Amino acid sequence: MINRFLKFGFFAITLISLTLVSCGDDENTTGNSVTYDLEERASSDVNGTAKFVELDNGKVQVELSLSGTTNGNSHPAHIHMNSALMGGDILISLDPVDGATGSSVTIVDQTDSGQAFTYAMVDMLDAYINVHKSATELEVVVAQGDIGGNTLTGNEKEYDLAEKDVAGISGKVTFNERKNGNALAVLDIDGTPNGGIHPAHIHMNSAAESGDILISFTPVDGSTGMSMTDIRTDDNGSSLTYNDILNVNGYINVHLSSSELGTIVAQGDIGSNAFTGESITYDLNTKDVAGISGEIKFEQRESGSVLATITLTGTPNGGSHPAHIHDNSAAVGGPIAVSFNPVDGTTGISQTTIRTLDNGNTFNYEMIDTYDGYVNVHLSAAELGTIVAQGNIGANN
Repeated sequence: MINRFLKFGFFAITLISLTLVSCGDDENTTGNSVTYDLEERASSDVNGTAKFVELDNGKVQVELSLSGTTNGNSHPAHIHMNSALMGGDILISLDPVDGATGSSVTIVDQTDSGQAFTYAMVDMLDAYINVHKSATELEVVVAQGDIGGNTLTGNEKEYDLAEKDVAGISGKVTFNERKNGNALAVLDIDGTPNGGIHPAHIHMNSAAESGDILISFTPVDGSTGMSMTDIRTDDNGSSLTYNDILNVNGYINVHLSSSELGTIVAQGDIGSNAFTGESITYDLNTKDVAGISGEIKFEQRESGSVLATITLTGTPNGGSHPAHIHDNSAAVGGPIAVSFNPVDGTTGISQTTIRTLDNGNTFNYEMIDTYDGYVNVHLSAAELGTIVAQGNIGANN
């Protein structure tokens, strides 16, 4: 009887104790928490989440929950500074993940260097988490994830990168917005040679104008066609945000190699130079030289400026053909309003970004449809009197 009473009493006390502990656990959290994904790395089949929980004593509980870990293993884990792509020093060491459970729980109130750490800092923390294979194989990361300000918002902008000097190579660039306003740039290029390394940059101005390098990307890996770059500043160190990139006056070049930068394998206008999809095309008819004719296409850019592309057939190989918009109709004749880049006789192509008239006055895409003008393409700079192709545009069409 006494033994039964003692057993019951022990059970009751234990139950009460568990209940009190449980209530204590509920009471020591504020209810605030945030969870981040940890993605597989190194073909580990390990992935999961990192949850930050605010405790009412001002400390932060970091809970790692992973699947794919193996019983008997122990996986060191750390919060590092910067984004995962950039890499950085350890900010906070976490308790190792138990391979049997896939779990780790660490309560922190300071960084490894002794600086205060609070839950309020987590939301915009410039950091990422690494989970390593083992204490002796720290170089092998089995799971990883950006946290805080480095997480992606889901906003992104994609631009096409068209084939240029090497047939069969083209792709796209996608700019992803981070919560802190920075950008993750992902180049995805098809047709690059296996083993190749392809430098890539954002240049100032449009591709038709060309310009200096603004931002250098991580080179494209020819075997995968991929490049990923964290953008926080331009190459001069000036701040450059995701929103800045959406409005940048720039274009992208992807080069064949570091020793063949003159060979562009893919190219595309971005930002304010991207195209709206609006365009208008006019015929350029044979004039003084039989067999030469074509068209001129005006495309609207996001900024309202214009890309003018002249495409002719029958131009002599090696020739260079000046071209202009003139005022009035072709029948009336008139002075030059806009000078184009000369037409390359070998390709029959000329591309020119038009932002103003030659006299500096405003010219934009909206003006073309009603413009009182015509286009002349000349035989050469020394033979401007010989018109090889001509066509009315705008109001005169």
